Amino acid sequence: MRRSDFIIASFLKRSNTRATWQVLTTLLPIAGLWCLIVRIDQTILSVVPKIFALLPILGLLALFSSRAFSLMHDCGHGSLFRWRWLNRSIGFLLGVLNAIPQHPWSLDHAFHHRHNGDWEIYRGPIDVLKLDSYQELSELSKLFYSISRHWLMLFPGGFYYLIIKPRLALIQAIIDFIWSIGVELMDGLINKNFFHIFPISTRFRLNNSGYGNSFWEVTDLIFNNLFVIISWIFMSHWIGAGLFFTCYSLIMTTSAAIFICIFFIQHNFKGSYANRTEHWSQFMGALEGSSNLDLPNWLNWFFADISYHSMHHLCDRIPNYNLRACHLHNQDLLKNTTVLRLEDIPKCFDYILWNDKLQELTTIEEAKKLADLSI
Repeated sequence: MRRSDFIIASFLKRSNTRATWQVLTTLLPIAGLWCLIVRIDQTILSVVPKIFALLPILGLLALFSSRAFSLMHDCGHGSLFRWRWLNRSIGFLLGVLNAIPQHPWSLDHAFHHRHNGDWEIYRGPIDVLKLDSYQELSELSKLFYSISRHWLMLFPGGFYYLIIKPRLALIQAIIDFIWSIGVELMDGLINKNFFHIFPISTRFRLNNSGYGNSFWEVTDLIFNNLFVIISWIFMSHWIGAGLFFTCYSLIMTTSAAIFICIFFIQHNFKGSYANRTEHWSQFMGALEGSSNLDLPNWLNWFFADISYHSMHHLCDRIPNYNLRACHLHNQDLLKNTTVLRLEDIPKCFDYILWNDKLQELTTIEEAKKLADLSI
């Protein structure tokens, strides 16, 4: 089987009308639900009834935030709107809504698409260890590795991913910028040459931030943080800082946990394609290294049909609103791909090690058995 066997071209057509409708049916409910939070807070209800009234609203906001993230993801692929500038603009807006710099994130995500299934180069969102490397760890380090990759860590990890990490990256960018200016000023005083100080576009090299090492990526980081902080100030003034940050933290943490979970289980599962670079195939990585999710229609709506993940990896330029139809049209070719249901999700979090000798993902329990056999 080859990629050319799949019918893809007829599903690549993008529609500004459909994309605009998707964005509006995401942003308007989010605005309406925040207004509802304000109304509930203004009622004469006591604290406990208010909490129970707020819980379903916060749950809905977390789901709508996940949908906004999915649409931002499509903008990064250039597949939501017909025009590049519109994908870039709306992607930036949705990035502000999710408190994450969209452009650097999209470049990092494109790296995942280029190397999915090549576990020598890309180890997934949780940085999966090779089996041999895990076996060399101390018992305490093994325990930490296991705990840090438990599914419950999706929640503190999600909070860090959206709320803290982009802010820390901005602080790092400012420190790096000031440091480079200081170093070069000193060099200029010594050598009496100040002209090389002015090109600021060469100063940004955030090698460890996860948000890029180019001028334009860091520019996106700066403006994202600026608009995010402005939105926080506005919402705090409108709603009250205590209520806003309590609700916001719960929404963003839950939303991030949802989409990190979805991303994880679509690539970490029993039988997932996990090769070395030497024998790796991008085509096989798309088909066998991506699972398709059998979810209720209402959940698929919130996730913008990212459940049809094999076709998405075969061609990331297919708009989400054509993805289901493309999947169904090619379903005979996809019959051997992995399909996961909601009840299968917990098992996926066991596959957090890469056995590079067998070229497969494995579990800590299997690692223990192998260690016992080698004694």
